[in-house]
Amino acid sequence: MHFTAATLIAGVVLSSVGTGYFMYGKRAGRPVHLVCGALLAIFPWFVTNLAALVLLGIVLVAAPFLAAWWFAI
Repeated sequence: MHFTAATLIAGVVLSSVGTGYFMYGKRAGRPVHLVCGALLAIFPWFVTNLAALVLLGIVLVAAPFLAAWWFAI
């Protein structure tokens, strides 16, 4: 595995956002936030490509907002 400083920093930032989503989803009973938070906290361990890390992170960060907009959750 090849890690750079940029991938490590991006992973820490995305994991922090994921922890916040997870805590909010657990407290408010929102399963979309809970799942996205868990995925955001875990997936940086497995993705070492910076572009894929950022792209997947943006998708997972936006997923609860998109789910609320599309499905009125």
